Amino acid sequence: MKIFRKSRKFYAGYKKVLLKDCGSIILRDDEQVTFIHKNSEYDVAKKNWGYYATPSLNGRLKKFNFRTFVVRNTDNKFYIMLVHKEKYRQFRKYISDQKNKMICEITEGIKKA
Repeated sequence: MKIFRKSRKFYAGYKKVLLKDCGSIILRDDEQVTFIHKNSEYDVAKKNWGYYATPSLNGRLKKFNFRTFVVRNTDNKFYIMLVHKEKYRQFRKYISDQKNKMICEITEGIKKA
């Protein structure tokens, strides 16, 4: 694993939100990085064919109180968003403010949003 630190700020989204790019990580095959916030975790694992972009949706993510949604923005780009169950109200406000559309929830299979 190799870590590159940076400090770049930029605006993104329909309603411009300031983001801070803190760095980049290069993983070798079969390496994983885990992001931790309080009692929740999110993993990304590198394989020789690509990446496991998330832990199991209905396993570890659910265990760590995340719900998973597919969202489309105003440029017709699709995103997978992980929402902590205690932050669902803030997520709905963000989706509305950014003029995004929730396409479906995939926490435990596909459910229309």
